[in-house]
Amino acid sequence: MVLSLVSLCAKEVVSDHSSSPCWLRWVPRELYRPLLEASFASCRPLAVGELVQRWPERTLRVGRRRKQGQTGPNRLCIQALLLAVVRGLSDKRCALHVLDLCGLQGDEGGMGDPMGGWSLTVALCTMVVQARAGAQRAQRERKRFSALERETDVKRERGQRKRGKETNGDDETSTDNTELGGNDRERMGSCGVLGEEELIKGVRRRMEIERKREIAMTGLGGSSINETEEKDVNSDVLVHVRADLFVNARSWERVRGALSSVGPLKLQCRYLRVEEISVSSIRTLLGMLPRQGLLGIDVRYSSLGVAGLAELLPLLSTFPALNSLRLHYCNLDFRGDQPGQEEALRDLSQGLTQLQELRRLSLTALRLPGQLRVLLSSLPQPLEILELPYLSLSPADLAYLSCSHHASTLQQLDLSENHLDENTLTSIRRLLSQASSSLQHLSLSGCGFTDGLLGLLLPTLGGCRALKSLALALNPLSIAGLVDLVRMAVRMPSLRQLLYPNPLEDYQPGLPDLPTSAQLLDWPLDEVTDINITSSQLNRVLIESGRTDLFLTCDLLNYDKDLVD
Repeated sequence: MVLSLVSLCAKEVVSDHSSSPCWLRWVPRELYRPLLEASFASCRPLAVGELVQRWPERTLRVGRRRKQGQTGPNRLCIQALLLAVVRGLSDKRCALHVLDLCGLQGDEGGMGDPMGGWSLTVALCTMVVQARAGAQRAQRERKRFSALERETDVKRERGQRKRGKETNGDDETSTDNTELGGNDRERMGSCGVLGEEELIKGVRRRMEIERKREIAMTGLGGSSINETEEKDVNSDVLVHVRADLFVNARSWERVRGALSSVGPLKLQCRYLRVEEISVSSIRTLLGMLPRQGLLGIDVRYSSLGVAGLAELLPLLSTFPALNSLRLHYCNLDFRGDQPGQEEALRDLSQGLTQLQELRRLSLTALRLPGQLRVLLSSLPQPLEILELPYLSLSPADLAYLSCSHHASTLQQLDLSENHLDENTLTSIRRLLSQASSSLQHLSLSGCGFTDGLLGLLLPTLGGCRALKSLALALNPLSIAGLVDLVRMAVRMPSLRQLLYPNPLEDYQPGLPDLPTSAQLLDWPLDEVTDINITSSQLNRVLIESGRTDLFLTCDLLNYDKDLVD
């Protein structure tokens, strides 16, 4: 990546923090963004803090999709950013009104010490609570200062009355010396008394106005001080914070406290990921989120059950922009022999009909064999992303999918770990033919493809002219089958990534003739065999075809299809 001149200069400027007082006050607002990017890239948390505290624009977006090889911002830089946002609330130079951190989180423990989703969520909630506490302290200080001002006014007015009395006494003496009439003295005395009463009434009037104002702020005279402060703080949200939230049993209480608190920072959620929490807790959490802005929810390792999911769907339908629903290992086990299962499945189907904007549906390891028609036919709009790994799809499920209204609009399809054989090959061919003009990402890893079965599917795969990534890991293929696969791949001009399996020849002896994906994953590779030989053979096919833009890999753990977008 070639850096621009501005980026190079910004990197040099932020490298020396001791010089920041010299240049920071003169920086035009157009250079704040490249300076902040350079601070993140060079891991300069002090510079990040100073720039964010004085941020001159209304919006600051930090979470962006990273290119291949780039790491997320360092944990210290993110913490410095959050602290600076709180400090900027009282800094008149800061114009920040929207902080967008969507997509910022990285992998926990990754390269460069990025901040993972759980850690970032906890830090954001802490920032919201700290800002609220700071606003309450400032509110108390303002009230104390107002009380001191009122007390000073009372003392000043009392002094004025005292001086007025002394002045009136002198006038009366002088009047006696000049032998004024009794009526004149009476008139002068009454004027002095009226002046004192008017002063006292003025002070009382102001105190009464202040007291009525406090009662109006609390709503009732008996409200507590904390409730008064809460209403005062909530009267003006200074910064709206948008982020992707990751909530589990350990962070649940903290997230609930941040979402329910009122203060200068308002937390909003774009994508919500929850793990290992109950249906009732998920309902409570959804009830606290703003209705606008939530695009997706990802539920993992939670025992929802069919009835629990049917209970959540009506609440999900209240979010008008929701377009993604992901359910991973949520114990959706449909067994028709149990009482109430059929009714729960009908409720689930009716709930799905209310998700008007749903475009992505991911179902992982849910035991709903033969029920795909019930689920997908309920959706009012065709899906663009459909992920069905470990779903034990039946031939009837695949037959329905190939003829459904979703087939022609699919951009991403994941059928990994569903056993495919000759009985389902016709449905798979029809499905790929229907999606040939739209499908961009396809995963058929662990589907049991042998050389012969894959050879029958290759012509249909080659017709997917929009395909950018193809994953076929953990399939029992030989080197000859892999060579045929790569020869087909090089004729697909849009294909950029191919994840291929280790050939059977690379494993130690003893592997079954038709191994499962679990056996291929656990079985050791033969140390005598050089796996680079396989890579060299496949790359030779690339070189002969002139394709330098196609990336071949057998690294299942580090494969990322999103890097081609």
